[in-house]
Amino acid sequence: MADLTASAGLVRGLLDFAVSKGADRCALAVRAGVDLATLEDPDGRVPFGWYVSLVREAQAMCGDPALALHYGEAVDMSEVSIVGLIMNASETMADAFAQMQRFGQLALEVLGAGPRFDVAQRDGQLWIVDGRANANDFPELTEVTFARLVCGPRRFLPQPHVLEVHVTHPAPAYRAEYDRIFQCPIIFESDWNAMRMHPQAATWRVALQPRYVFGVLTERADALLKGLDDTKTTRGRVESLILPILHRSDVSADSVASILGFSRQTLFRRLREEGVTFENVLDDLRHRMALHYLQGKKASVNEIAYLVGFSDRASFSRAFKRWTGRSPGEMRANVARA
Repeated sequence: MADLTASAGLVRGLLDFAVSKGADRCALAVRAGVDLATLEDPDGRVPFGWYVSLVREAQAMCGDPALALHYGEAVDMSEVSIVGLIMNASETMADAFAQMQRFGQLALEVLGAGPRFDVAQRDGQLWIVDGRANANDFPELTEVTFARLVCGPRRFLPQPHVLEVHVTHPAPAYRAEYDRIFQCPIIFESDWNAMRMHPQAATWRVALQPRYVFGVLTERADALLKGLDDTKTTRGRVESLILPILHRSDVSADSVASILGFSRQTLFRRLREEGVTFENVLDDLRHRMALHYLQGKKASVNEIAYLVGFSDRASFSRAFKRWTGRSPGEMRANVARA
């Protein structure tokens, strides 16, 4: 699970929803171990573990054990991920499902081989099957996903498209919320996580956005997918581990190697095979994030120095001038004039 990621937009959407239900944003982020600064770019990647922690801490802070169901019911995928926008711009439900298969990992990576969802026939009926492994370790993900797939299309389809829901986890104390939200038979402790579809649902029209938008979005999603594939390099994995703790001045190769299950020497060798050193990766990430924060215009230079791991402004300024040939103040002034 350590290598799995989620989109920052998906995690921020959950955080915003919890806040709307009474949670304190900063307190919730601290309890869940979420770095708020990394959620600014909705297409950015954050650890999947943050999503798990955030769901469970939000349940406790909001006093709502069914919070995952309610999040899926209330917040459409198009509000938190490019995947939802592409699905809404698809011609038909079949097209939308194909795009979910193609781009689903941009929203969330899960354990399991191949696309998370598949279509199956059983006893002459059409089913959408969630094939993620170890689903009962985090049943809330089944809840939020199925609630979103039921409630989102319900807003524009002519009749119910999901006729029956099967889940592998036991019925919770709040099972009445399942009945209210899904409005169809629900089978708990089933042998699969699956939804039985209306036999004609695949042909029903979606097209909530123009076809031009579909092309623009899929081009962007293809680029993001390539970027996600690139993170499977050793350098990408190191960057994904460093990013949440970049503000700490004690980021070390030993600690990163330990999380990856490598020795320090193995980490150095693998990075060397990719043409970089650990110091290069750390320095370049600090450089890129410093530019990102400066261009965002929200953080002061002193705050940015802290966020990228410098103990004082002078050290940060020297590093920034080495990176860009200019001081942070000069860069900020140029951004302000733009």
